[in-house]
Amino acid sequence: MKFLSIKGGEIYVDSQNTKHKSPAWMAKNIAYVAQHTELHFPFFVRDIVLMGRSTHVKSLFGFSKDDKRAVSEAMEFIGISHLADKKMNELSGGQRQLVFIARALAQDTPLILLDEPTSALDFKNQITLWKILKKIAAGGKTIVICTHEPNHILWFCDEVIVFKGGRIVSKGSVAQVLNDELLAKIYGDVCTFERLAQKEVILPKL
Repeated sequence: MKFLSIKGGEIYVDSQNTKHKSPAWMAKNIAYVAQHTELHFPFFVRDIVLMGRSTHVKSLFGFSKDDKRAVSEAMEFIGISHLADKKMNELSGGQRQLVFIARALAQDTPLILLDEPTSALDFKNQITLWKILKKIAAGGKTIVICTHEPNHILWFCDEVIVFKGGRIVSKGSVAQVLNDELLAKIYGDVCTFERLAQKEVILPKL
C-alpha cells in the first residue's frame, strides 16, 4: 500500500513486484479496510463510498455517472443503500464497517485487504460481515484478512497462513492446516476441535 517501505524481501501482486509501483497503481489493484478509521468530519455515507472511486477519476469535472453508478451498486450489494444519506457519526460500529467495505468494493480492485474487520463488532454483525465477504469473494475478488479468531477462519476461509512471532508456522487450505496440533503450537493447551450439529468448532478446554 506504500504506507511503509519494504525492509526485506519482496511483495508481489498478480505476479508483479510492487517495489517500484506507484501509489496510483497500488490503488487500482489493492483496496484496504483498516481495523479502525478516524473520521473528524460528519461525512455522508454516500460520500465515503464515493471516495473509493478517486483512483478512477479521469475528468477535471470530477466523478462521472459511471462512478456514481458504481457507488450505488456497491451500497446495494453490501445492503446499506438505506444509509446513503446518513452521516457517518450517526451509524453504529457495525454499520460504519460495512460502509468502508462498500468503499473498497466501489474501488473495484482485484484484491481487498482487511485488518481485523470484526474486532469491534458484536456476534451478529461479525457473522453478517463474514457472509458479505464470502459473497464478494464468490464474485471473483481475492480477499485477504488478518484475524485472531480461529473459528472465523474455520467457518469462512479457504486458505490460511498462520504466523507466530512474526514467522510463518503453517500455510495451506484450512482443512489441511487447522488441527489440534497447530492449535497447541499457537495457543498452548487451551482449546480443542469439536463437532456440533455437523459443524466443526474450536472450543476452550474448561
